[in-house]
Amino acid sequence: MKKKMLAAVFEDEGKLVVKEVDLPVIKRDDEVLLKVKAASICGTDVRILEVPPVFPATKGVVLGHEYIGEVFEVGEKVTEFKPGDRVVVDPNITCGSCSYCKMGMPNMCERMVSLGEQIDGAFAEYSLVPSKMLHKVSLKLDPELAVFAEPLSCVVNATGKLKVQPGENVVILGAGPIGLLFTQMFKASGAGKIIVSEVSEYRGKYAVESGATRLVNPAKENLEEIVKQETAIGADVVVDAVGTLFKDAIRIVRKGGRILLFGQNYKARSEIFQNDITRNEITILGSYIAKFTFPPAVKIIESGVLNLKKLITHRFSLKDIYKGIDLMRDKKAIKVVITP
Repeated sequence: MKKKMLAAVFEDEGKLVVKEVDLPVIKRDDEVLLKVKAASICGTDVRILEVPPVFPATKGVVLGHEYIGEVFEVGEKVTEFKPGDRVVVDPNITCGSCSYCKMGMPNMCERMVSLGEQIDGAFAEYSLVPSKMLHKVSLKLDPELAVFAEPLSCVVNATGKLKVQPGENVVILGAGPIGLLFTQMFKASGAGKIIVSEVSEYRGKYAVESGATRLVNPAKENLEEIVKQETAIGADVVVDAVGTLFKDAIRIVRKGGRILLFGQNYKARSEIFQNDITRNEITILGSYIAKFTFPPAVKIIESGVLNLKKLITHRFSLKDIYKGIDLMRDKKAIKVVITP
């Protein structure tokens, strides 16, 4: 077996280098060595590469956390997987022993480390992962669709909190990959009017194809007026998939409605009139990554109920990953799939 592999390494601020590195070797009896079949570029990867970085990562780490692999080798105590199995990866490795893990909130783990951020991740030919973070998928599942497991598991966690009922009206702020997954999930849940707010005409087109009943460009149209026209009293549910639009969400949600804050921007600051929330009995929810939602996400993908193939706009080999990063940065792509 060869001892070197190609990988995309975060070397410094704004610097991603595709180069040969040592092939990872199993050192613990609970580890699994995967041959990466496909990975996708997340907005987090792009934010890590901004100057200065908007999202933290360890220099020298292999980036990427949305991927599917084929089991190549397993540690001595791994019994649930065998070579040849196809698996998707939960990249957020939790300790299992901190207060939050014991409370059933592993997504709040105090000692969490993440593949593709603090330890080597997906943008490589091989990846070393603890077996507890793997979820088996059908051998018949297209690897390009399987890369949606990680982002969809995060969306499933969020939609489970909202519990959108058939006929309820929803607004999604932002039609990036996550906003489009929310759009498709709400459509599958039987939502009534699905209003998507997005400034990019390119992304807006995919919102309509994903199930949006009304597309609004807030740079050219008055979102608040349109939501009132469409719903009479405001949206039952508003999702901020951007991470900077809390103030806008409060203006367009109905009294007694729900707002979900999903997108993340560590630098965002919003001036909020707290009494509006109190007086109008608005429910504010936060949702962070997955929480026991990989299994249902895999079921959703394998069922074919969502049209995920439509969201894949570009495909590149690992050595051309820079092209995909640039397209994502310029908002000229939805989902970019990378193959080693």
